[in-house]
Amino acid sequence: MGFPPRLRTRLKLRRNRAHNTHNCVPRYPKPTESAAVMAESASNPAPSPFWARHVHADRRPFLMARARIIAAWREWFAAQDFIEVETAILQDSPGNEAHIGAFRTEFRGADGRSQQLFLHSSPEFACKKLLAAGEERIFSLARVFRNGERGPLHAPEFTMLEWYRAGEPYHRLIEDCVALARTAACAAGAASFCWKGRECDPFAPPEIISVAEAFDRHAKIDLLTTLGPSGDGARDALAAQAARQGVRVTPDDTWSDIFSKIISELIEPRLGMGRLTVLDLYPLSEAALARPSADPRFAERFELYACGVELANAFGELTDPAEQRRRFECEMTERQRIYGDAYPVDEDFLAALAHMPCASGIALGAERLIMLAAGAPDIDHVIWTPLPKD
Repeated sequence: MGFPPRLRTRLKLRRNRAHNTHNCVPRYPKPTESAAVMAESASNPAPSPFWARHVHADRRPFLMARARIIAAWREWFAAQDFIEVETAILQDSPGNEAHIGAFRTEFRGADGRSQQLFLHSSPEFACKKLLAAGEERIFSLARVFRNGERGPLHAPEFTMLEWYRAGEPYHRLIEDCVALARTAACAAGAASFCWKGRECDPFAPPEIISVAEAFDRHAKIDLLTTLGPSGDGARDALAAQAARQGVRVTPDDTWSDIFSKIISELIEPRLGMGRLTVLDLYPLSEAALARPSADPRFAERFELYACGVELANAFGELTDPAEQRRRFECEMTERQRIYGDAYPVDEDFLAALAHMPCASGIALGAERLIMLAAGAPDIDHVIWTPLPKD
């Protein structure tokens, strides 16, 4: 499955018009960890806290890169006529995706009554309400919270860069992603992104590949034969192909579970190698807030990758409140099945969705991109005050 010729033409024209970012002169040395800190981490199972002076001294170059990158992003958005918005962290619902865990809290009023609230996992619902209110180009550098996530690429509290374009196609966001990746590289003084021995040149033209093409190329699986006319997945058909490629499938795995295993085990590690990869046109069942594409089996959704790391997730935004409610209910049924709990639906969001214009939006993990541009070993190195580890 290919991409519209108009997309390739538009990207080519934009590259020809764009400033030659290869001419960015690296003004800052790429930060590296000192031998003392590496020796300590190897011999001491309880590393010093981030506020210890020798630890901060080694982390500070990465944090300075972070400051320069975020400042450069703000300049880029201002030049594109975006308005920066600040959305509330406390929400009635943290979102309704099955595999995203939330932090709960409680508001107690002066009258003694209490209200259950959540720390938001994304500013998405609030930003879409602002689109319904009439805003057309907005971005947010939001602190967001996800429970149960911790590792080299995950933190329970991190920065999400989200932006929305009213009245513009979602492929326009590909150009934005490329520009912001190059902006980050220039601000960090980096000619390429590096992580775990993998390299990616953000100044090279990006690879644009559909999910179905990626399954065929990297996993040797024919995804199309497992999808019905409306995008419903044939579980056993996908399971048989996955097993032949060495993916372990359990009896209780759904089509979606198997799809995710194939992506994470066979496809993601091969994306963003040498250049950025845009993985486009996800099956409709894997895009809870995206509208269907011209092919009803797929949704207007793409993800951006560099060095095998997922960086961003983009949608042509769904604006049908009835369909959105149905999808939320399906997601929460799945969450109840797997985790034994579910989150409420934000009724105010569904009400606003009926008034929201056609739009495209994207969420980018700020620390992940900063980490790659700065050459940091993990995202904690580019967070000013990371949560201490047990």
